[in-house]
Amino acid sequence: MSGVPPSGAGSTDGAADWARPVVHWEIEARDPERQRAFYSAMFGWRIGDGPIMSVPAGVGGPEPGPGGHLRASHRSGVTLYIQVRDLAESLGRAAELGGSVVAEPFDVPGGPTLAAISDPEGNPVVLVQQ
Repeated sequence: MSGVPPSGAGSTDGAADWARPVVHWEIEARDPERQRAFYSAMFGWRIGDGPIMSVPAGVGGPEPGPGGHLRASHRSGVTLYIQVRDLAESLGRAAELGGSVVAEPFDVPGGPTLAAISDPEGNPVVLVQQ
């Protein structure tokens, strides 16, 4: 048995514990100004100035906060899942802004409709139909 407790399991002293939600995320960039321009125009994010460009929390997201998952993959990294109103329009905008379309819209059985893009530096972003 590994030293990692199962989801929702107690701490090492046996006391009840709670799930630890994602409370922050980061996009690392070789060209931060280019990435800033892409994400600002793509999703309407108000991104601050400076060496650490703050991105405030959005509105209309799932309550009580973002969920996530872990899966096997050929790479190691983080993928952002971002809700949009119109997948087709968002795919066109991504290409215009220097990103690329990776997967056209597809339905997840029992779930949402998704599409995939990459940002100008090749980072994966999954678009989730609102």
